Amino acid sequence: MLRKIYVGLLFLALSGLAGAVGADELSARQVVEQFQNQLIDVMKRGKELGFKGRYDALEAAVKNSHDLPKIARIVVGKEWEGFTPEQQARFEEEFSRLSISAYAHNFKEYTGESFNFVSEEETGRGGVVIHSTLSIPGEKDVRFGYMMKKKDEGWRIINIIADGVSDLALKRSEYTSVLSRHGFDGLIAKITERIESYEKQ
Repeated sequence: MLRKIYVGLLFLALSGLAGAVGADELSARQVVEQFQNQLIDVMKRGKELGFKGRYDALEAAVKNSHDLPKIARIVVGKEWEGFTPEQQARFEEEFSRLSISAYAHNFKEYTGESFNFVSEEETGRGGVVIHSTLSIPGEKDVRFGYMMKKKDEGWRIINIIADGVSDLALKRSEYTSVLSRHGFDGLIAKITERIESYEKQ
């Protein structure tokens, strides 16, 4: 049961761990591993930090390891072009808040979990996939594939595949469905509702 929770909730989503090394100097593997280290650190302090403390501790880590603006555009598909500039900015902001809130909610306690590097492979379009596992005591390991693309500021996660299931595909299916049925305001309301539920749990 615990393993299923991790697979479902790790979907969404550095600076303090990188020291004097800039993010643009980190390899794709280093970006992933430092983000994972930050998650474990927050889990270990989860109860004392509370939701807001975990959110604050993870905000920079998520933004510095994930390409949230790109992910936000992808998950709404062709609907993005129909947004006004104000709507685009609003959606990026709310999507980022939701992504960080999801991590802050899901990584709130530590029971001996650990991430382990497995392999790294290059993709045909200049990207890299970092394969790793999350070991959970008493449970089967969760397999992760972090799809990475390099930007001016360094390598960034654009998708996470957990046990063969794409987070990006799931989000795109959900978000485009909400947009088609309830429009932009309905989607923002849905995101706000989910963030509030994370804050209360």
